[in-house]
Amino acid sequence: MAEHDIQTSPFSSPEGADKILVKDLDFYYGDFQALTDINVSIKQGAVTAFIGPSGCGKSTFLRCFNRMNDLILGTKADGLVTLDGQDIYAPGVDPVDLRRRIGMIFQQPNPFPMSIYDNVAFGPRLHGVKSKAKLDEIVESSLEKANLWKEVKDILDRNGLALSGGQQQRLCIARVLAVRPEVLLMDEPCSAIDPTSVQKIEDLMAEIKDEVTIIIVTHNMQQAARVSDYTAFFLQEVAGEPAELVEYDRTANLFTSPSDKRTEDYITGRFG
Repeated sequence: MAEHDIQTSPFSSPEGADKILVKDLDFYYGDFQALTDINVSIKQGAVTAFIGPSGCGKSTFLRCFNRMNDLILGTKADGLVTLDGQDIYAPGVDPVDLRRRIGMIFQQPNPFPMSIYDNVAFGPRLHGVKSKAKLDEIVESSLEKANLWKEVKDILDRNGLALSGGQQQRLCIARVLAVRPEVLLMDEPCSAIDPTSVQKIEDLMAEIKDEVTIIIVTHNMQQAARVSDYTAFFLQEVAGEPAELVEYDRTANLFTSPSDKRTEDYITGRFG
C-alpha cells in the first residue's frame, strides 16, 4: 500500500444492495433490555432516517453499527449485525477499523483543539499518509464535500474551535470523510446548528450518498421526509419495556401510506 493510500474495504455492494443487515437484534444495558427483535436492512447508496419519540432506542441502535456501545460497561448485543456480509460482532473484528469504515457525527460538534487543516488531516496521518501534497488534496476534497471549503480555504491555520457551531459540525463531517468511510452515522447532526448550516448538511447528504451510505437519527419529520430514501420508525410503547422497530419502508410510502396506525399517529403529531 502506497504511503498516501487509505485502505478501503475489500468488499463492495452494488447500489440498492444490503450494506448493513440486522437480524433478531436485542440490546441490553445491564439488566435493562433497550431494544427487542430488530430486523432491518440498510441499503447501499441511500439515506436512511431513524425517527420516533425521545427514548425509543434510535441512538442506541445507531451506535450498534460501529460498536460505540461497547464503550459502556455492561452493554450486550444479541443477534446478528453484518457489514457487507461480515458479522461485526464476530471474534477478531477490530472495533477501531470498524469505526473507520463506519464514521459517526454526533449531535454536538466536537472538533479537535487544533487547526482546521490538522482536524481534517488527523485521520489520514493516523493511517500513514505523510505526503504534504496528498494531505493538501485530502483536506481540500473533504472540506469541499462537507460544503465548507469556500468558507475556510483562507483560514486553514485557524483553530477549529473558533468556527461557528454550524461550521464546526461541517468540519467534523469533513474530518470523518477524510478517511473515506463506507457508512456515515449522523445522530441528530442538525439539532444544535443554524439553519444555513442545516441546509448545507442536507445538501451534502444528497451529494455524497452514492459514495457513502448514510444513516441519520432525527426528530424533525420534515427533515426525514426531505433527505431520506428509507425511514424506520421506533417506539417504546410502555416505559421500562424495550423499544421496537414498528415500521420500515421507503420514505415516500411511510409518510403517505404507513402500514401501522402507530406510525400514522406519530408522523401526524398525535403523540411524541
